[in-house]
This record gives sequence, structure tokens and C-alpha cells, in this order.
Amino acid sequence: MNLNSSLSFTVTERFLRYVTIDTQSDPSSVSFPSTEKQKDLAILLVNELLAIGVADAHMDEYGYVYATIPANSDKQVPVICFCSHMDTAPDCSGKNVKPIIHKNYQGQDIVLPDDTTQIIKLADHADLKNQLGNDVITASGTTLLGADNKAGVAEIMDACYQLINHPEIKHGTIRILFTPDEEVGHGVDHVDIAKLGAFAGYTMDGESAGNMENETFSADGARLTIQGVSSHPGFAKGKMESAIKIAGEIIAALPDELSPEHTEGMEGFIHPVGIEGHVETATIDFILRDFDEQKLSGHANVIRKTADDVLKKYPASTYTLAISEQYRNMKNVLDKHPQIVDYAMEAINRTGLTAKLCSIRGGTDGSRLSFMGLPCPNIFAGEHAFHSKQEWVSVQDMQKAVETILHLCMIWEERS
Repeated sequence: MNLNSSLSFTVTERFLRYVTIDTQSDPSSVSFPSTEKQKDLAILLVNELLAIGVADAHMDEYGYVYATIPANSDKQVPVICFCSHMDTAPDCSGKNVKPIIHKNYQGQDIVLPDDTTQIIKLADHADLKNQLGNDVITASGTTLLGADNKAGVAEIMDACYQLINHPEIKHGTIRILFTPDEEVGHGVDHVDIAKLGAFAGYTMDGESAGNMENETFSADGARLTIQGVSSHPGFAKGKMESAIKIAGEIIAALPDELSPEHTEGMEGFIHPVGIEGHVETATIDFILRDFDEQKLSGHANVIRKTADDVLKKYPASTYTLAISEQYRNMKNVLDKHPQIVDYAMEAINRTGLTAKLCSIRGGTDGSRLSFMGLPCPNIFAGEHAFHSKQEWVSVQDMQKAVETILHLCMIWEERS
């Protein structure tokens, strides 16, 4: 079935509408969602879903959007779920986003008008070479764009519109989930898995068109607490052991080859992300990442050995190291259900793209959903340079993502 010739895409107009709504999440907030403004987009999505005929669309008390496209097949088809997050990253402003469409891109530098120092160059953005002739969407230079993950949201919304308006596309029951707070690590804290009732899920939150991700980092957090010795600085000789200085020495002594800036591919890392303290007590917060879960304990041991070595110079000082689990490699779950990934790869190929199986040097909502009982790989959404003022996406890549969703719905029905 040649979907592209029969569809009138709405994904671009939806995307341009959604990115103008500020949904930035806040890592320092103790509320859920972390910012109330995320609900502004949630309410809009519910109203749009209701308008196209998705009768049960609603937002729950936590700001999640749930909806169902009823089956139009007589077969018993497993329920599948499509998921994207509504929030944008705290790293860069998401307020007053002004999206710009650069039509028929031909490889030129894209100078963003509201800050002309922001220049999107082919040399710096490898996937732009695949966009020649396409329509590239950017922000204006003072904000991020919000393609991460409003491209995914718009793609799922367009797919819902197409499923409602094209009954010839046969499918089982399709569940829709839009989440808040993914960017601050809490995207699925309050997801009701039983309410979804799905066998498989797919996040639409990946990068290059054709990419399919079935593997994430496994992740731990680590907090190193240093107990030093305080004294009056005027009488400190031979007495003071500054926890702040000890913390600095420990960070400086960590192996360079285990830092994010010196790792790539399947290599893990140890990354200090925060430090605070006083002469007597200081804490360093780390994130530990590796595709091999067993290596996380080795990374923690590197921190311990480094602290032990540094504290040999400070005999009156001590430390403690607390490790907390964050998420685990979703491949551990997905390998038990190979058809979930296989069907998605076939769906991508049916659009005319070449499917490419990849690993994510990070995590997605799907990482945690997979271990909550909803196996959930990640499909491309077309987003690039996320969390930055140079973020971009192309109209054509978003359309291919919509086609992928529709083909995936059909494949599950065909194979049932």
C-alpha cells in the first residue's frame, strides 16, 4: 500500500503549532509535572484528539494524555502504544519559540535571524547532507526549537488523524500516551501501565530518518560525600583538611578515558554533574553510564579507588559513596520479544527508507517502560541538535515518521 500518495499530511502544521507552547520542565521542582505549563500542550492535544473523533482522549491528574484508536480489524491483534514526551529540555529556553521553514535546502549555511552568531552548517550537522531539496525547520536563534520531542508528538497526532480518516488502513487497538517531564528523568513516574493495557510500545523520539534504537545505556547515580576537618583559617596549619579541596582533587584525578568528552560508541563513562559543600563537608554527584550493566559497579569502584588514593594525604578525613539505580538497558527486555523490533524495522523499510538498528548513548521513556512491563524501543522522529539553539528537523523526515507509524499498525494486523 503506497501510503504517501493517499495521505494529506498534517504533521507540519501541528508541529509549528506545538513548538510555540512553552513546555520546559524544571529539574529543581518537587511538583509533578515539574511545571504546570506542560499541561497547556496536554489540554490542546486532548481537544485536537476529541475533534478528530478519538472519543476517550483525556488528561489525567498528573498531566499525562491517554487516548485510544479502536481496532477496525476482525482479527485479534495485540494492542500497541505510541508514546512521545511533551516537555522540552531545561538546557535552553523554550519560551517564545519562532519556528522558521527553510524551503528546498541546498546545503547552504542557515543563519538564524534573531542571533546571527547561530549558524547551522553542513560541516557541523552530518545529517544535513541527506536533506538536500527538503524543507528544514529551525528556531530563530534565541531558543531551542522543541523538535525533541514535539516532532514525535506531531507525528503521532498526524498518524491518529490518518487512522481515523483512512479506514482502509487496517489495525488493531492503538493506544496513545503523551508524557511530561521526560527531560528531567521523571517521564514515566506515574504512567498507568494497566490502563494502557498494551503488549508493545514505541517511543517516537529518535534522530535520523530510518534509525531504530533497541539499546540504551544502563544508568546509575552516585553521590560521594566527603567529611573533612574544619578549623579557623588563621590557625589551620596542620589541622584543616578542606572537603572542598579534596573534592576538587578527586574530580581531577578521575581517568580521562572514562569521561564523556573522551568516549563514544559503546564506551561507558563516569561524569561529575554537581558539586557543593563547605570546608567540613562536600558532595559530588555523578552519573555512571554503560551499555553493559555489569560495568557500572566497576565505574563505582573507580570512584572509590580514586577517593582512597586522594585521601591518603588527608588521614583525618573520610568519605561515603551511595549508588542509586536510574534505568537499565532496554535491550535486556526487547531481546525477549524480537518481533517488536523486527516489525518496526520492516515498517521503516516499507516507507522507502533503509532501516538502521542503533544504540542510544542515553535513555528514553522506553528504557523504564520496558522494565515496567511495556517493551518499548525508540523510532526516529527526525530531531537533530536537540537541547540547543541550532535544533532542527525536516518536514519530509516527519512525514516519513508518520508513514512508519501507519505501516507498523498495519504490520501488527497483518501478522495476527
